[in-house]
Amino acid sequence: MAATKKTETELTFEQAMERLDSIVTKLESGDVPLETAIELFQEGMKLSQLCGGKLEQVERKIELLIETEQGFQKKPFADVNEDKGE
Repeated sequence: MAATKKTETELTFEQAMERLDSIVTKLESGDVPLETAIELFQEGMKLSQLCGGKLEQVERKIELLIETEQGFQKKPFADVNEDKGE
């Protein structure tokens, strides 16, 4: 398993999610020895953190175009919730 696995920094978001989905399926089947289940769980947690980090990076890059009377303005993605009063 680990010998063919790419390092976390080489995985794309999609690859990490695919592997995470595979791990969840194996763990949900209940047909995995305890030792293997613990290893899979640890790998899954790392992949979850990796995906969360990648999403945060993308979120910081997203800009929304807001139409105003003066034209279009760039506005950081994070300000969207503030506009809704959340």
